[in-house]
Amino acid sequence: MKPVAELLKHREGILWAIRPDESVFSALELLAEFEVGALLVMDGGRLVGVVSERDYTRKVALRGRSSKETRVDEIMSRQVIAVGPRTGTRSCMALMREKKIRHLPVVDGATVMGMISMRDLMDDIIADHEETIAQLEHYIAS
Repeated sequence: MKPVAELLKHREGILWAIRPDESVFSALELLAEFEVGALLVMDGGRLVGVVSERDYTRKVALRGRSSKETRVDEIMSRQVIAVGPRTGTRSCMALMREKKIRHLPVVDGATVMGMISMRDLMDDIIADHEETIAQLEHYIAS
């Protein structure tokens, strides 16, 4: 079980974030640009929420609201569930399944390190399984 800090290493220093006073339209542009499903909502250096594609569809699109006139802080998820950098990938997977969420901010004290997605976890688990299979095949062949 790998700690989530390992998953963030290849994108160290990258925080896909938006301010709470920006428009949902701006958030959608960033989601498309970064090809991610959620953004951290940061007020200064402080994590205040997460805004996702799901928030947009349920709280803007389905209600006929304007994404250019609606602010991020009007639709973001404020009750942020986060994990520490040493949390294992399988523990994160269980937490995401239990809470029915797809993204987890990774925080170390007050420092936001990044965010992992269900896709990140699945890619890691699959890579781990492929490595185990390769080792077993090598063992059998020797």
